[in-house]
Amino acid sequence: MADLKSTFLDVYSRLKSELLQDPAFEFTAESRQWVERMLDYNVPGGKLNRGLSVVDSYKLLKEGKELTEEDVLLSCALGWCIEWLQAYFLVLDDIMDNSVTRRGQPCWFRVPQVSMIAINDGILLRNHIPRILKKHFRGKPYYVDLVDLFNEVEFQTACGQMIDLITTIDGEQNLSKYSLSIHRRIVQYKTAYYSFYLPVACGLLMAGEDLQNHIDVKNILIDMGIYFQVQDDYLDCFADPETLGKIGTDIEDFKCSWLVVKALERSNEEQKKILYENYGKPEPSNVAKVKALYKELDLEGVFKEYESKSYERLTKLIEAHPSKAIQAVLKSFLAKIYKRQK
Repeated sequence: MADLKSTFLDVYSRLKSELLQDPAFEFTAESRQWVERMLDYNVPGGKLNRGLSVVDSYKLLKEGKELTEEDVLLSCALGWCIEWLQAYFLVLDDIMDNSVTRRGQPCWFRVPQVSMIAINDGILLRNHIPRILKKHFRGKPYYVDLVDLFNEVEFQTACGQMIDLITTIDGEQNLSKYSLSIHRRIVQYKTAYYSFYLPVACGLLMAGEDLQNHIDVKNILIDMGIYFQVQDDYLDCFADPETLGKIGTDIEDFKCSWLVVKALERSNEEQKKILYENYGKPEPSNVAKVKALYKELDLEGVFKEYESKSYERLTKLIEAHPSKAIQAVLKSFLAKIYKRQK
Protein backbone atom coordinates (compact mmCIF):
# COMPACT_ATOMS: atom_id res chain seq x y z
CA MET A 1 0.00 0.00 0.00
CA ALA A 2 2.85 2.40 0.89
CA ASP A 3 4.39 1.51 -2.47
CA LEU A 4 1.16 2.26 -4.32
CA LYS A 5 0.81 5.56 -2.48
CA SER A 6 4.32 6.70 -3.43
CA THR A 7 3.68 5.71 -7.09
CA PHE A 8 0.38 7.59 -6.90
CA LEU A 9 2.10 10.72 -5.54
CA ASP A 10 4.76 10.50 -8.30
CA VAL A 11 1.95 10.61 -10.86
CA TYR A 12 0.57 13.73 -9.12
CA SER A 13 3.93 15.46 -9.63
CA ARG A 14 3.92 14.47 -13.29
CA LEU A 15 0.33 15.71 -13.88
CA LYS A 16 1.05 18.96 -12.03
CA SER A 17 4.13 19.59 -14.13
CA GLU A 18 2.14 18.93 -17.36
CA LEU A 19 -0.59 21.37 -16.26
CA LEU A 20 2.00 24.03 -15.42
CA GLN A 21 3.37 23.69 -18.96
CA ASP A 22 -0.08 23.55 -20.65
CA PRO A 23 0.40 25.09 -24.13
CA ALA A 24 -3.16 26.54 -24.07
CA PHE A 25 -2.03 29.29 -21.66
CA GLU A 26 1.05 31.48 -21.56
CA PHE A 27 2.18 31.25 -17.93
CA THR A 28 4.16 34.01 -16.23
CA ALA A 29 6.49 33.07 -13.37
CA GLU A 30 3.92 34.51 -10.90
CA SER A 31 0.91 32.67 -12.32
CA ARG A 32 2.80 29.37 -12.49
CA GLN A 33 3.90 29.82 -8.88
CA TRP A 34 0.32 30.62 -7.79
CA VAL A 35 -1.17 27.57 -9.50
CA GLU A 36 1.54 25.27 -8.13
CA ARG A 37 1.01 26.51 -4.58
CA MET A 38 -2.77 26.27 -4.95
CA LEU A 39 -2.54 22.69 -6.25
CA ASP A 40 -0.14 21.54 -3.54
CA TYR A 41 -2.36 23.10 -0.87
CA ASN A 42 -5.66 21.63 -2.07
CA VAL A 43 -5.20 18.47 -4.12
CA PRO A 44 -2.90 15.92 -2.44
CA GLY A 45 -3.61 16.69 1.24
CA GLY A 46 -6.45 14.29 2.05
CA LYS A 47 -6.58 10.55 2.66
CA LEU A 48 -6.58 10.02 -1.16
CA ASN A 49 -9.05 7.14 -0.72
CA ARG A 50 -11.10 8.07 -3.78
CA GLY A 51 -8.10 8.26 -6.08
CA LEU A 52 -6.36 5.14 -4.77
CA SER A 53 -9.65 3.26 -5.11
CA VAL A 54 -9.49 3.63 -8.90
CA VAL A 55 -6.13 1.83 -8.94
CA ASP A 56 -7.36 -0.80 -6.44
CA SER A 57 -10.59 -1.39 -8.38
CA TYR A 58 -8.82 -1.71 -11.72
CA LYS A 59 -6.28 -4.15 -10.22
CA LEU A 60 -9.04 -6.31 -8.74
CA LEU A 61 -10.99 -6.26 -12.01
CA LYS A 62 -7.88 -7.55 -13.80
CA GLU A 63 -8.10 -10.55 -11.41
CA GLY A 64 -4.47 -10.80 -10.43
CA LYS A 65 -2.94 -10.03 -13.86
CA GLU A 66 0.19 -7.90 -13.58
CA LEU A 67 -0.49 -4.24 -14.47
CA THR A 68 1.69 -2.72 -17.18
CA GLU A 69 3.44 0.60 -16.58
CA GLU A 70 0.81 2.28 -18.75
CA ASP A 71 -2.02 0.64 -16.76
CA VAL A 72 -0.57 2.01 -13.55
CA LEU A 73 -0.06 5.51 -15.00
CA LEU A 74 -3.59 5.67 -16.46
CA SER A 75 -5.37 4.31 -13.39
CA CYS A 76 -3.40 6.76 -11.20
CA ALA A 77 -4.21 9.64 -13.58
CA LEU A 78 -7.93 8.82 -13.34
CA GLY A 79 -7.62 8.57 -9.57
CA TRP A 80 -6.09 12.04 -9.54
CA CYS A 81 -8.92 13.39 -11.71
CA ILE A 82 -11.26 12.40 -8.86
CA GLU A 83 -8.96 14.03 -6.30
CA TRP A 84 -8.97 17.19 -8.45
CA LEU A 85 -12.77 17.05 -8.55
CA GLN A 86 -12.83 16.63 -4.77
CA ALA A 87 -10.47 19.62 -4.32
CA TYR A 88 -12.70 21.77 -6.57
CA PHE A 89 -15.80 20.86 -4.54
CA LEU A 90 -14.09 21.43 -1.19
CA VAL A 91 -12.58 24.82 -2.07
CA LEU A 92 -16.02 26.14 -3.06
CA ASP A 93 -17.92 24.23 -0.35
CA ASP A 94 -15.76 25.79 2.36
CA ILE A 95 -16.60 29.27 1.07
CA MET A 96 -20.35 28.45 1.00
CA ASP A 97 -20.23 27.00 4.53
CA ASN A 98 -17.87 29.72 5.82
CA SER A 99 -15.71 26.90 7.22
CA VAL A 100 -12.55 27.49 9.22
CA THR A 101 -10.32 24.45 8.72
CA ARG A 102 -9.98 21.63 6.23
CA ARG A 103 -7.60 18.66 6.50
CA GLY A 104 -5.98 20.16 9.59
CA GLN A 105 -5.12 23.52 8.01
CA PRO A 106 -6.99 26.78 7.29
CA CYS A 107 -9.45 26.55 4.38
CA TRP A 108 -7.84 27.84 1.18
CA PHE A 109 -9.99 31.01 1.06
CA ARG A 110 -8.77 31.87 4.60
CA VAL A 111 -5.10 31.81 3.57
CA PRO A 112 -3.69 35.39 3.56
CA GLN A 113 -4.03 37.10 0.14
CA VAL A 114 -6.21 34.29 -1.27
CA SER A 115 -9.69 35.26 -0.06
CA MET A 116 -12.23 35.19 -2.93
CA ILE A 117 -9.56 34.40 -5.53
CA ALA A 118 -10.34 30.90 -4.23
CA ILE A 119 -13.52 30.94 -6.36
CA ASN A 120 -11.48 31.22 -9.54
CA ASP A 121 -9.03 28.65 -8.18
CA GLY A 122 -11.98 26.27 -7.80
CA ILE A 123 -12.92 26.88 -11.44
CA LEU A 124 -9.30 26.23 -12.45
CA LEU A 125 -9.25 22.94 -10.53
CA ARG A 126 -12.41 21.87 -12.33
CA ASN A 127 -10.90 22.81 -15.71
CA HIS A 128 -7.76 20.79 -15.09
CA ILE A 129 -9.76 17.54 -15.23
CA PRO A 130 -10.58 17.64 -18.98
CA ARG A 131 -6.97 18.74 -19.65
CA ILE A 132 -5.67 15.56 -17.92
CA LEU A 133 -8.28 13.36 -19.64
CA LYS A 134 -7.47 14.80 -23.07
CA LYS A 135 -3.72 14.40 -22.66
CA HIS A 136 -3.77 10.81 -21.38
CA PHE A 137 -6.98 9.22 -22.69
CA ARG A 138 -7.84 10.84 -26.01
CA GLY A 139 -6.76 7.80 -28.00
CA LYS A 140 -8.64 5.30 -25.82
CA PRO A 141 -11.89 3.69 -26.98
CA TYR A 142 -13.56 4.67 -23.68
CA TYR A 143 -12.46 8.37 -23.81
CA VAL A 144 -15.93 9.75 -24.62
CA ASP A 145 -17.49 7.57 -21.90
CA LEU A 146 -14.96 8.89 -19.38
CA VAL A 147 -15.64 12.55 -20.24
CA ASP A 148 -19.37 11.84 -20.09
CA LEU A 149 -19.01 10.07 -16.72
CA PHE A 150 -17.11 12.98 -15.13
CA ASN A 151 -19.56 15.53 -16.52
CA GLU A 152 -22.58 13.59 -15.28
CA VAL A 153 -21.18 12.98 -11.80
CA GLU A 154 -20.14 16.62 -11.44
CA PHE A 155 -23.68 17.69 -12.41
CA GLN A 156 -25.21 15.25 -9.89
CA THR A 157 -22.90 16.51 -7.12
CA ALA A 158 -23.65 20.18 -7.85
CA CYS A 159 -27.38 19.36 -7.74
CA GLY A 160 -26.86 17.56 -4.41
CA GLN A 161 -25.10 20.64 -3.03
CA MET A 162 -28.00 22.79 -4.25
CA ILE A 163 -30.58 20.58 -2.47
CA ASP A 164 -28.42 20.70 0.66
CA LEU A 165 -28.25 24.50 0.61
CA ILE A 166 -31.92 25.16 -0.21
CA THR A 167 -33.15 22.53 2.26
CA THR A 168 -31.38 24.57 4.94
CA ILE A 169 -33.55 27.58 4.03
CA ASP A 170 -36.67 25.42 4.62
CA GLY A 171 -35.22 23.98 7.83
CA GLU A 172 -34.55 27.44 9.24
CA GLN A 173 -38.25 28.22 8.85
CA ASN A 174 -39.41 24.85 10.17
CA LEU A 175 -36.96 22.29 11.52
CA SER A 176 -39.58 19.51 11.41
CA LYS A 177 -39.31 19.55 7.59
CA TYR A 178 -36.06 17.61 7.91
CA SER A 179 -36.59 13.89 7.28
CA LEU A 180 -34.60 10.74 6.46
CA SER A 181 -35.86 10.73 2.87
CA ILE A 182 -34.62 14.33 2.33
CA HIS A 183 -31.31 13.44 3.99
CA ARG A 184 -30.93 10.39 1.73
CA ARG A 185 -31.65 12.43 -1.41
CA ILE A 186 -29.06 15.08 -0.51
CA VAL A 187 -26.42 12.47 0.29
CA GLN A 188 -27.05 10.33 -2.77
CA TYR A 189 -26.37 13.26 -5.08
CA LYS A 190 -23.91 15.30 -3.04
CA THR A 191 -21.58 12.50 -1.91
CA ALA A 192 -22.35 8.98 -3.11
CA TYR A 193 -21.94 9.43 -6.87
CA TYR A 194 -18.52 11.08 -6.87
CA SER A 195 -17.05 9.42 -3.79
CA PHE A 196 -18.22 5.83 -4.35
CA TYR A 197 -19.60 5.21 -7.81
CA LEU A 198 -17.08 7.30 -9.77
CA PRO A 199 -13.85 5.47 -8.72
CA VAL A 200 -15.34 2.04 -9.52
CA ALA A 201 -16.94 3.28 -12.77
CA CYS A 202 -13.48 4.56 -13.86
CA GLY A 203 -11.99 1.11 -13.15
CA LEU A 204 -14.81 -0.61 -15.05
CA LEU A 205 -14.35 1.65 -18.12
CA MET A 206 -10.59 1.03 -18.13
CA ALA A 207 -11.31 -2.72 -17.96
CA GLY A 208 -13.44 -2.41 -21.13
CA GLU A 209 -16.82 -2.76 -19.39
CA ASP A 210 -20.09 -1.09 -20.38
CA LEU A 211 -21.44 0.83 -17.38
CA GLN A 212 -25.02 0.07 -18.45
CA ASN A 213 -24.38 -3.57 -17.53
CA HIS A 214 -23.48 -2.66 -13.96
CA ILE A 215 -26.49 -0.77 -12.59
CA ASP A 216 -26.60 -3.21 -9.62
CA VAL A 217 -23.00 -2.26 -8.74
CA LYS A 218 -23.94 1.42 -8.93
CA ASN A 219 -26.88 0.85 -6.53
CA ILE A 220 -24.69 -0.94 -3.96
CA LEU A 221 -22.11 1.88 -4.16
CA ILE A 222 -24.82 4.54 -3.71
CA ASP A 223 -25.99 2.67 -0.58
CA MET A 224 -22.41 2.57 0.65
CA GLY A 225 -22.09 6.31 0.01
CA ILE A 226 -25.18 6.97 2.13
CA TYR A 227 -23.72 4.89 4.98
CA PHE A 228 -20.45 6.85 4.61
CA GLN A 229 -22.26 10.20 4.89
CA VAL A 230 -24.20 9.08 7.98
CA GLN A 231 -20.78 8.25 9.50
CA ASP A 232 -19.60 11.71 8.43
CA ASP A 233 -22.58 13.39 10.12
CA TYR A 234 -21.86 11.37 13.27
CA LEU A 235 -18.13 12.23 13.23
CA ASP A 236 -18.89 15.92 12.58
CA CYS A 237 -20.44 16.03 16.04
CA PHE A 238 -18.73 13.29 18.07
CA ALA A 239 -15.17 12.99 16.69
CA ASP A 240 -12.17 14.86 18.06
CA PRO A 241 -11.38 17.72 15.60
CA GLU A 242 -7.66 16.81 15.86
CA THR A 243 -8.40 13.31 14.52
CA LEU A 244 -11.02 14.52 12.04
CA GLY A 245 -8.78 17.26 10.59
CA LYS A 246 -11.59 19.82 10.67
CA ILE A 247 -13.98 21.47 13.09
CA GLY A 248 -17.50 20.15 12.52
CA THR A 249 -20.10 22.87 11.94
CA ASP A 250 -23.27 20.94 10.99
CA ILE A 251 -25.18 22.18 14.05
CA GLU A 252 -24.25 25.85 13.51
CA ASP A 253 -24.90 25.57 9.75
CA PHE A 254 -28.44 24.21 10.24
CA LYS A 255 -27.55 21.14 8.16
CA CYS A 256 -30.09 18.42 7.45
CA SER A 257 -27.81 15.98 9.24
CA TRP A 258 -28.69 12.37 10.06
CA LEU A 259 -28.26 13.24 13.76
CA VAL A 260 -30.83 16.03 13.78
CA VAL A 261 -33.32 13.88 11.84
CA LYS A 262 -32.86 11.05 14.37
CA ALA A 263 -33.13 13.54 17.25
CA LEU A 264 -36.44 14.83 15.85
CA GLU A 265 -37.72 11.24 15.57
CA ARG A 266 -36.79 10.37 19.17
CA SER A 267 -37.58 13.61 21.02
CA ASN A 268 -40.56 14.34 23.26
CA GLU A 269 -42.11 17.82 23.08
CA GLU A 270 -39.76 19.29 25.68
CA GLN A 271 -36.68 17.94 23.90
CA LYS A 272 -37.97 19.18 20.53
CA LYS A 273 -38.25 22.65 22.08
CA ILE A 274 -34.52 22.51 22.98
CA LEU A 275 -33.73 21.59 19.36
CA TYR A 276 -35.93 24.33 17.87
CA GLU A 277 -34.42 26.95 20.16
CA ASN A 278 -30.75 26.02 19.72
CA TYR A 279 -30.18 24.24 16.38
CA GLY A 280 -28.54 26.43 13.74
CA LYS A 281 -27.29 29.07 16.23
CA PRO A 282 -23.56 29.80 16.10
CA GLU A 283 -23.03 30.53 19.82
CA PRO A 284 -21.05 27.77 21.60
CA SER A 285 -23.71 27.64 24.37
CA ASN A 286 -26.42 26.78 21.80
CA VAL A 287 -24.23 24.14 20.15
CA ALA A 288 -23.45 22.63 23.58
CA LYS A 289 -27.19 22.30 24.35
CA VAL A 290 -27.81 20.44 21.08
CA LYS A 291 -24.85 18.12 21.73
CA ALA A 292 -26.08 17.46 25.28
CA LEU A 293 -29.50 16.54 23.88
CA TYR A 294 -27.85 14.17 21.35
CA LYS A 295 -26.12 12.45 24.28
CA GLU A 296 -29.37 12.29 26.28
CA LEU A 297 -31.11 10.66 23.29
CA ASP A 298 -28.20 8.17 23.01
CA LEU A 299 -27.55 9.02 19.37
CA GLU A 300 -24.12 7.40 19.72
CA GLY A 301 -25.84 4.09 20.47
CA VAL A 302 -28.37 4.63 17.66
CA PHE A 303 -25.50 5.24 15.24
CA LYS A 304 -23.58 2.14 16.38
CA GLU A 305 -26.68 0.02 15.73
CA TYR A 306 -27.21 1.66 12.32
CA GLU A 307 -23.55 1.02 11.46
CA SER A 308 -23.61 -2.71 12.23
CA LYS A 309 -26.94 -3.22 10.41
CA SER A 310 -25.68 -1.31 7.35
CA TYR A 311 -22.50 -3.38 7.29
CA GLU A 312 -24.48 -6.64 7.44
CA ARG A 313 -26.88 -5.54 4.71
CA LEU A 314 -24.14 -4.30 2.38
CA THR A 315 -22.09 -7.47 2.90
CA LYS A 316 -25.12 -9.61 1.91
CA LEU A 317 -25.74 -7.53 -1.22
CA ILE A 318 -22.06 -7.76 -2.22
CA GLU A 319 -21.88 -11.51 -1.66
CA ALA A 320 -24.94 -12.01 -3.84
CA HIS A 321 -23.11 -10.50 -6.85
CA PRO A 322 -22.18 -13.16 -9.47
CA SER A 323 -18.72 -11.75 -10.26
CA LYS A 324 -15.96 -12.57 -7.75
CA ALA A 325 -13.82 -9.69 -9.10
CA ILE A 326 -16.62 -7.16 -8.55
CA GLN A 327 -17.29 -8.64 -5.10
CA ALA A 328 -13.62 -8.04 -4.28
CA VAL A 329 -13.84 -4.41 -5.48
CA LEU A 330 -16.94 -3.72 -3.37
CA LYS A 331 -15.56 -5.49 -0.30
CA SER A 332 -12.32 -3.51 -0.45
CA PHE A 333 -14.37 -0.29 -0.56
CA LEU A 334 -16.49 -1.32 2.41
CA ALA A 335 -13.42 -2.35 4.43
CA LYS A 336 -11.94 1.16 3.97
CA ILE A 337 -14.91 2.91 5.55
CA TYR A 338 -16.30 0.47 8.14
CA LYS A 339 -15.82 1.89 11.67
CA ARG A 340 -13.58 4.70 10.37
CA GLN A 341 -12.59 7.46 12.83
CA LYS A 342 -12.00 10.27 10.33
